Amino acid sequence: MQIITPNYILTPDTLLSNMSVAFDKTIRKIAPLEELKKEFADADVIELKKNSLLMPGLINAHVHIEFSANKTELSYGDFVSWLYSVIENREELVNGCGDECMAKAINSMLESGITTFGAISSHGMDLDVCANAPQNVVFFNELIGSQATMADALFGDFLARLDASKSVKREGFYPAVAIHSPYSVHPILIKKALQKVKNENLKLTAHFMESSAERDWLDKSDGDFKGFFEKFLKQNSAVSDSKEFLEHFDGFSTLLTHVVNANDEELKKLSLNGHTVIHCPISNRLLGNATLNIKKLNDNNIKWIVATDGLSSNYKLDLFEEMKMSLFMHSNAPLVKFADALIKSVTINAAEALGINTGAIAEGKNADMIVLDLDKEPNDELAVHLILHRYNISKIYINGTLVKCSL
Repeated sequence: MQIITPNYILTPDTLLSNMSVAFDKTIRKIAPLEELKKEFADADVIELKKNSLLMPGLINAHVHIEFSANKTELSYGDFVSWLYSVIENREELVNGCGDECMAKAINSMLESGITTFGAISSHGMDLDVCANAPQNVVFFNELIGSQATMADALFGDFLARLDASKSVKREGFYPAVAIHSPYSVHPILIKKALQKVKNENLKLTAHFMESSAERDWLDKSDGDFKGFFEKFLKQNSAVSDSKEFLEHFDGFSTLLTHVVNANDEELKKLSLNGHTVIHCPISNRLLGNATLNIKKLNDNNIKWIVATDGLSSNYKLDLFEEMKMSLFMHSNAPLVKFADALIKSVTINAAEALGINTGAIAEGKNADMIVLDLDKEPNDELAVHLILHRYNISKIYINGTLVKCSL
């Protein structure tokens, strides 16, 4: 048992001062220090610097660890051009990022306060580093393949990767399923994968409506994707439309990434099924895609969270940076209110979307916590300042264990 005594504690609903937190693996009690010392007499008391802030560890719900070797290899500015560059450089990027490269990416997330991440694993090459990561990991085994003739082989490979992830037995590691996208996964495969999700109660994610090319292909089997599919897959029509794709997820609470080109009918469908949208602003900008209409999400009561995507479409895996970009992109949103929503999107809301017991400094939650060294006493615009200013993270706790401590 430990007792940590910051100057301030950021909870989902308020900023506390002159309170302490008693914790082991979970947060046991929040109360004045003297009260906790009496109740937990044998606990170690951790004293912090002046103007210290205790807040939940950040949660990056969508990241591609396997593509962490990219820096200048891929083409930015247009989604289809980027996709061609991924195909052209795939072997070099994947083979060029071994365990050391992927571990470096994971450590960079830790250094920026990310205590939980959702790894979208295309090949299973990142399984060992994710299994050994200090963070909590939701390990999304990705299913991809639009050709019916290859369905059995592709599903067999997917099952082998899923089974391998299920063999990892450590606290804070959760096997899960990712369906790549409506244009790249045949309905036969989707149905088979969702049966596994249902039978084993696995978390589920998918990319959806990332680009205008996807919109045109699903609606008309035309547009910028047409040449790509004819060249690489000998397909001249989409395997399903967006309506059929979303119907697969009826009854499954799903994390849908990007959603920048969804229409009103699709948004209503997302709302009806309680899906969560993952907002990746830097990735959308670099790949020439639209900006997510968060006002429409809010108007439709659709939950949304923020994530970094991977280094194949980003320059760093830092949620503070991602929130900053989102804060400036959505210039019509009320600044302070939107900043508060962004902080919740990478803490309590992300935890709820992933179905894990973390994301808040609250009794009963897992003790995933970070300590920030503020410059002065915080005010009502704390969320804005947390996003704008890169405060030093002096301590990081994951499941109650100190994993980083600096002066």
